[in-house]
Amino acid sequence: MKNKASSGSGPSQRQLRVGELVRHALSDILARGDLPDPALAKVLITVPEVRMSPDLKIATCYVMPLGGKDPKAAIEALATNAKPLRGEIARRVELKFVPELRFRIDTSFEEGARIDALLRLPQVQRDLDGADTDTPDSREDEA
Repeated sequence: MKNKASSGSGPSQRQLRVGELVRHALSDILARGDLPDPALAKVLITVPEVRMSPDLKIATCYVMPLGGKDPKAAIEALATNAKPLRGEIARRVELKFVPELRFRIDTSFEEGARIDALLRLPQVQRDLDGADTDTPDSREDEA
């Protein structure tokens, strides 16, 4: 018998809830500057999403420095400080196991901009405006 988590239907409610708890704690830690690392102190980092593994032992944190300046350096600084960040999260969030933190660059803003650019293409605008739509009414007029 398969459980819901292994059926590929997406993250469970528990994964989503724990991911949000970790995201809020991580955002708070980074916003307050609770880590003494100068590399993290000089840049504001947003944490739009945290995805938890099914066993809740790995947290993949999607981050982006405000303004998108040098995201690779921010990822490296976060990875270097993963252990102290994990300790701070342990103090703020009550979990049986504090997840291992992995950091990735959040590309959702770039993807959104790419989709916006596609929607502005003349061919797409023509289709969206309904200039070439083939409705049942238009077929009856032609007959």
